[in-house]
Amino acid sequence: MINQTAKAVPHKRYEMTDYSKFTDEFQKVSKEGFQGYQAIAAEVTNYWKKVFENGTRALEQLVGAKSVEHAVEVQSQYVKKTYEAHIAEMTKLSEMYVSLAQNAFKPLSR
Repeated sequence: MINQTAKAVPHKRYEMTDYSKFTDEFQKVSKEGFQGYQAIAAEVTNYWKKVFENGTRALEQLVGAKSVEHAVEVQSQYVKKTYEAHIAEMTKLSEMYVSLAQNAFKPLSR
């Protein structure tokens, strides 16, 4: 036998302004997200351009090295600078992604 004394859960009525606010927030977040991805893409493009330029410069220095010791020194400096630049860039990109995600979820936390 089915228990017919259970109470119905009241419905929350949503006004049209609630949907309008949601739509406005969604459009705002979408625009900000798109701009955030554009900024990240520009940052990555600039980074890889610098990597290519620095690699080309290091190769030119290696080719012009007068001794093995000088070539090893050039290569060591290049590796050290490249590693430091890579870590700095990845830190910057991760901060950009975190900011993008936080901005995307702002409307949900209100």
